[in-house]
Amino acid sequence: MPADRRLYVGPSLRRLRRDRGLTQADMAADLDVSASYIALLERNHRPLSAEVLLRLAQTYKLDMAALAGSGANDDAARLQAVLKDPMFADIDLPSLESADVTTNFPGITEALLRLYTAYREEQLALADRGVQADAAGRGADASDPVAESRRFLEARRNSFPSLDDAAERLAQQVASHEGFTAYFKARHNLKVRRLPPEVMVGSTRRLDHHRREILLSDELDNASQTFQLALQLAYLELGGDVDAVVSMGGFATESGERLTRRALASYAAAALLMPYTAFARAVEARRYDLEALGRQFGASFEQIAHRLTTLQKPGQERVPFFFIRVDEAGNVSKRLDGAGFPFARHGGGCPLWTVHQAFRTPRQIVTQWLELPDGQRFFSIARTVTAGGGGYGKPRVERAIALGCAAEHAGRLIYTQDQPNGAEAATPIGVTCRLCHRTECTARSAPPIGRQILPDDIRRTSAPFGFSDS
Repeated sequence: MPADRRLYVGPSLRRLRRDRGLTQADMAADLDVSASYIALLERNHRPLSAEVLLRLAQTYKLDMAALAGSGANDDAARLQAVLKDPMFADIDLPSLESADVTTNFPGITEALLRLYTAYREEQLALADRGVQADAAGRGADASDPVAESRRFLEARRNSFPSLDDAAERLAQQVASHEGFTAYFKARHNLKVRRLPPEVMVGSTRRLDHHRREILLSDELDNASQTFQLALQLAYLELGGDVDAVVSMGGFATESGERLTRRALASYAAAALLMPYTAFARAVEARRYDLEALGRQFGASFEQIAHRLTTLQKPGQERVPFFFIRVDEAGNVSKRLDGAGFPFARHGGGCPLWTVHQAFRTPRQIVTQWLELPDGQRFFSIARTVTAGGGGYGKPRVERAIALGCAAEHAGRLIYTQDQPNGAEAATPIGVTCRLCHRTECTARSAPPIGRQILPDDIRRTSAPFGFSDS
């Protein structure tokens, strides 16, 4: 190494140390220098001396030329390549400045390279999935009606005050007739009949205009039968209100519009069974006890959980919740977000979240504090629910649902009264493995976007993957 040349190898030295699972103190002991000196070298605050370079090569069996060759130069070249992206075309970025950044701020360089790599991989993934805007200029959800419907509901935080108001007025009329059956007869001249499955031929509810009957499968439990009656009434009398909301969507697909209309009709049915004013008052009185609320309103656990996500009418807001329903394979069949929870758009969720473990304790409520990598904390309530059944040998579908809120609202829930402090008890989770950079997680199923996987011929980590710094 020439006497007038100063050698800065901060990124390379840090990568070397981490790849071998060493702390700064470990490396300092190996090289017979101080840990603070190693820290200065890694931050490029000190040049690497020829003596220490020789010790590195001898101790770790390295090629001196390879080490002295500079990870900094490699990083500078990579950064310059990144900065040639068209998105930066209007910014004056001299190559000397990028070289200064890599030399003097290796940590920032690493962060920028990692972020750009993640960005590019996500762009390629989106292209592979074929969800880029189509030739007509429509959005990314154009080919996915489920995503289109979810986007519509999430943009409005699953809160539709006009439907709540209309349903509350209709619920008062139904109550004056002492129930749905009497109301259907008086208002629509419809009789409610419950029939066995062989007569229903695969239907759970059917409106028979010719015979003036609403037919229900007698395999449905009481809560489901009542909900189906409320849903039929919503289609009969609140269809105009539902259509008015749907018309604001500008849907790209007919299926997306139909899915949204169905979701809004279910929303109106829930509002009939659990009128906003009475339900909002009850949730505060019972401190969001889902089982107690279910008994009070004659609704199922899932119906109560779903309704809790809708209580955001201006001036009468309650705790904002998110809701998700998954099967044992992790497939998401329903997702609603009123609490700002960053659900994974693609791929599975985090296996450390107890919604995926609720199947071990069927129909028991499992609570959990959650902490995301960015420090956000949430409180989650999970439990399994059953669909189908109703008779011996009838197929059943077991799913788990989770209802959650931000940590600052959790104290209003009865489920936290005997819980430890959320900051101390929170389980560190990620959105999904591909977006989670918790490198020590032993439950990881895939490497995160933007991280290079280390070979394991020198060192094997306890986590499924070892990662390089960039």
